[in-house]
Amino acid sequence: MSGIEGKVIAITGASSGIGEATARELARRGARVVLGARRTDRLEHLAAEITGAGGQARHRRLDVTDLEDTRAFIDHARTEFGRVDVIINNAGVMPLSALEALKIDEWNRMIDVNIRGVLHGIAAGLPVMKAQGGGQFVNVSSIGGHAVFPTAAVYCATKYAVLAISEGLRQEHQDLRVTVISPGVTTSELADSITDPASKAGMDEFRRIAIPAEAVARAIAYAIEQPDDVDVSEVIVRPTASAY
Repeated sequence: MSGIEGKVIAITGASSGIGEATARELARRGARVVLGARRTDRLEHLAAEITGAGGQARHRRLDVTDLEDTRAFIDHARTEFGRVDVIINNAGVMPLSALEALKIDEWNRMIDVNIRGVLHGIAAGLPVMKAQGGGQFVNVSSIGGHAVFPTAAVYCATKYAVLAISEGLRQEHQDLRVTVISPGVTTSELADSITDPASKAGMDEFRRIAIPAEAVARAIAYAIEQPDDVDVSEVIVRPTASAY
């Protein structure tokens, strides 16, 4: 199945930012979207808006750090729509701080959400896609997966890991498509998790040139709409004015 119309697409981290914008964009193009995140009130509102506009959307509370919960989310998508064509592993957190601040709980949170969350999405979806004879994973990394910045060492490490995991998955399964989307600074709530004052101030300045989440959503749609024999392996999308 090529194109977007009619595809069943599960999206993690769908309650805001890139996930929300992607859900709207794909539903507008005829996809059947399944929305997962912890904030169910936002999911309900988003699903209602999509269906009110004539689209098809379902939602379920999701904690990507929990493997069984992630499996239940993918099972929910398959129960509702009969198959799962695309899984967008988008959930992420970014509590930046210098290593010497020793915010170890925040390091662990980034590892759990940004790395284990992607692995759990793969673990939940891979058997489904292999059984149905095809599918696509879209894993959201970052420009932080291509360069390391002060205060972002752990965050960048998690996003480098997304690239490595995705490339390994692609090489191991020639019957699946695997795409990495690496956004530059984008309008979202991602920076809201920063608790270190100096890092937050620096990020506020960095985000002055942020592109809208809809720009990243269009890049994701581009990768999905290609024919089945075309794998867009990676897209970097960032502000024209950005040096990084």
